[in-house]
Amino acid sequence: MAESMQGIKRTHTCGDLDKSNVGERVTLMGWVHRRRDHGGVIFIDVRDRYGLTQVVFKPEDEELMEEARRLKQEYVVAVTGTVEPRPDDMINTDLATGEIEVRADRLRILNESETPPFVIEEEAQANDDLRLKYRYLDLRNRVLRDNIVLRHTAAVAVREYLNLRGFLEIETPMLVKRTPEGARDFLVPSRLNPGKFYALPQSPQLYKQILMIAGFDKYYQLPKCLRDEDLRADRQPEHTQIDIEMSFVSEEDVWGLGEGLMAHVWKTAIGAEIETPFPRMTYAESMARFGTDKPDLRFGLEIKEVTELVGETSSDMLKKASASGGAFAIVSGEGAGLSRKNIEALEVAAKKAGAAGLAWVKMSQGKGSGMARFFEAGTLGKIQGLFGVEGDMLLLIVAGDRAVSLKALGAVRLKLAGLCDLIPEGRHCFVWITEFPVFEWDPEEDRWAPAHHMFSMPMDEDIDLLETDPAKVRGRLYDLAYNGIELGSGSIRNHIRSVQERVMKVVGIDKQEAARRFGFLLEAFEYGAPPHGGVALGFDRIAMVLAGKDSIRDVIAFPKTTSGASLMDVCPSEIDDRDLKELHLKLDLPNRESP
Repeated sequence: MAESMQGIKRTHTCGDLDKSNVGERVTLMGWVHRRRDHGGVIFIDVRDRYGLTQVVFKPEDEELMEEARRLKQEYVVAVTGTVEPRPDDMINTDLATGEIEVRADRLRILNESETPPFVIEEEAQANDDLRLKYRYLDLRNRVLRDNIVLRHTAAVAVREYLNLRGFLEIETPMLVKRTPEGARDFLVPSRLNPGKFYALPQSPQLYKQILMIAGFDKYYQLPKCLRDEDLRADRQPEHTQIDIEMSFVSEEDVWGLGEGLMAHVWKTAIGAEIETPFPRMTYAESMARFGTDKPDLRFGLEIKEVTELVGETSSDMLKKASASGGAFAIVSGEGAGLSRKNIEALEVAAKKAGAAGLAWVKMSQGKGSGMARFFEAGTLGKIQGLFGVEGDMLLLIVAGDRAVSLKALGAVRLKLAGLCDLIPEGRHCFVWITEFPVFEWDPEEDRWAPAHHMFSMPMDEDIDLLETDPAKVRGRLYDLAYNGIELGSGSIRNHIRSVQERVMKVVGIDKQEAARRFGFLLEAFEYGAPPHGGVALGFDRIAMVLAGKDSIRDVIAFPKTTSGASLMDVCPSEIDDRDLKELHLKLDLPNRESP
């Protein structure tokens, strides 16, 4: 039976004890990680958040031994005993407490446990749905526990860095006005205002700009942001971001702050030294060299245009395709050793990214394969010279529409780096990508749409293109990428009403509609809005890369599934008709049965 603590006090955690504690009488509390019976002696490993300690029960006390035999995995216990050194042949150097054990003389079972649906170990072997249903058990495993602790450490480092630089942590509302743009909002019906709704914030964007107009100068928070959109490994319906805004700043001010912040977080959380300043690269340059706006700079394999050199080949197919936009290539010396199956995987990556196909030439030990027969030796030599490669090589070409070809080669580049093992461990490559387009064409809506969001200031030299050539308007926009992952976005904001209204007009929002949806912001611009800018960094992604994981679910205590469901507490869930009536709502669902 489970017992109460009855005045017993924990003296140490399960990660505290070492040889300096030998001879001390201690009390540990935690969960039974495992039990082992060895010839009349019983060993249990007691686990808590801080670590694991071996406890030994010896046969001199039969009543205590009988109680110890009752212990099962995940029972909650309080154990009192004396710290003893382990025999030399039993020292566990992988364990912080591995040089000692506690010889028990008192045991209290604080609570029993059903047999867990999976074993609590460093990496649970159960399927994801089962682990999410029993998340409170999965969080007991060391890896997930350490991820959550690491996340906390990073959050403390963020606040520490910004607080020391005069920033104020200010909370913005969770129930906000719906200003539809970008992803879909989560809507909240108002019981006190029938027929009206709040939205849950996709970001604090407008409120942090209002705070700058209010004169707070330096703001930050770690807010929850909510978007009703399709999910993937690095996206959840709710996420946390490091939200920063400053007045009277240029891009360099924001970048410098962001670089110092990242260096401090990486140093504090994982002990990594980050070199600053980070390189800067325009969006156009990044796309041309790497085929993506979040380039992984840990390896080379840069894209180069080869349209003229393709014109020297005898391949009509390549010439025809390149005539509609150009020909672009990657060359790898290491790729010359890839198998035909590997090259097919590269072709799949190119097609998945939108390319019609991937042309390839492999030169190995003087022999050519693939489309080598269409290339004269002189042309191949020029290509080798262009890429700085000698001897064996793999040449990969995508021809056609420029944007599609570059994007496809960007995907091929990443796949090729993985196949050739070109990505070094332990490198931390940050880069600022700048001067993004302000607008992108939405063929479904047949109109211009904001490429990021509509509150960024266009570059001064491009403002006059707003009405005449929106495609060429670059914004004072920037993203921070790390090892091929986008960590965040920011911009110097629009603080002039007339320019903001011109931007809105391009995306189909006239002055009347702008006043209805964003009137409070536009009106605030009339009362001395200072120049301001900032950045929003994805805190979940930062925690993910710090932990060396591929999914943000591994660094969030209670994540959702890819369908947005929480399997542990079974939500979203239905509500009954009485609640619907109070909210003045009716559901129009096929075959809905009353609760």
